[in-house]
Amino acid sequence: MASAVLPSGSLCAAAAAAAAAPPGLRLRLRLLLLLLSAAALIPTGDGQNLITEDVTVVEGEVATISCRVKNSDDSVIQLLNPNRQTIYFRDFRPLKDSRFQLVNFSNSELRVSLTNVSISDEGRYFCQLYTDPPQEIYTTITVLVPPRNLMIDIQKDTAVEGEEIEVNCTAMASKPATTIRWFKGNKELTGKSEVEEWSDMYTVTSQLMLTVGKEDDGVPVICLVDHPAVKDMQTQRYLEVQYKPQVHIQLTYPPQGLTREGDTLELTCEVIGKPQPVMVNWVRLDDDLPQHAVVSGSNLLINNLNKTDNGTYRCEASNIVGTAHSDYTLYVYDSRAGEDNSIRAVDHAVIGGVVAVVVFAMLCLLIILGRYFARHKGTYFTHEAKGADDAADADTAIINAEGGQNNSEEKKEYFI
Repeated sequence: MASAVLPSGSLCAAAAAAAAAPPGLRLRLRLLLLLLSAAALIPTGDGQNLITEDVTVVEGEVATISCRVKNSDDSVIQLLNPNRQTIYFRDFRPLKDSRFQLVNFSNSELRVSLTNVSISDEGRYFCQLYTDPPQEIYTTITVLVPPRNLMIDIQKDTAVEGEEIEVNCTAMASKPATTIRWFKGNKELTGKSEVEEWSDMYTVTSQLMLTVGKEDDGVPVICLVDHPAVKDMQTQRYLEVQYKPQVHIQLTYPPQGLTREGDTLELTCEVIGKPQPVMVNWVRLDDDLPQHAVVSGSNLLINNLNKTDNGTYRCEASNIVGTAHSDYTLYVYDSRAGEDNSIRAVDHAVIGGVVAVVVFAMLCLLIILGRYFARHKGTYFTHEAKGADDAADADTAIINAEGGQNNSEEKKEYFI
């Protein structure tokens, strides 16, 4: 339904004026003509609803603004910028900013794209619908700005084991503020962050206090950015930790570890450290090294061992961090010590074998005897005199007993 009707002569006059106007004024008159045409027939707003959504976009990318009409009846749609300047009136763009481009225009939708979005484009954009009464809603464009730069700084390029060092990471000029996470290798650590705001942009600095050990040498410290505008943004620095030597004495010869008179002993001093020790020192505690001992680099060689060589031998190493050592105790056995031990071992083996054979033989004999007695049972006979109990005197009892032997009953007894 129309709420106002303009004479057709007025529209024609406006069109003629727009055609004859200078180029600078022609665009404005054309827009006015469109407005007059739209105002010539303004439908009521009954049953029509404007719909739009907020837009979040990363700086430099494309934002799409959509003004949609539910239950449209051919009402005019226009889009305005935050300064309420008309970007599009139907499918016409009065605004000279060519970054705005028409994506779709119909009776039910006006969709516009904005390329190369910058932080200055952020704000409210208005969708208007020419109805009676007019309708207006707004959509908000939020621009995300990733950090301009990510820097990590370590207080000391080289640290000493046990020392506490300070590590800082700075994420500059982001929107919104960046969250900084710390990792040492694969282990996440906790830092302390400070946020500075300047002209709607944020700079975040995070501080990490770290006590280092020798196991941290060569391990990366990672500063990782958590921000909706960027993924996998990180920087790292490798720790360099100096530590005192670690010393270990390795017995090279004899391989079996038993040192006897006349044998040769060879020890190797294994040393690691940072910086690497340039030399090691061999000493014997409470005494001098034997005169026939030879030191060659990290090796100690003693030929023709004897009991006077017994003692504790120490390998010492040092660097700028500290000094460390390892000890080896030497005991020289008699030249026959190994043979006597071998003979004793053989004797014990022989005795053990003999005892085992004897025990086995006795067990076998007991089993055989048991089975033999179980299978053979013995019998014997006894004769009891009858009538002896009733005899008047001893002579009669003897006579009765002798006579009763012939009639005696056979009795069996068994034994095992």
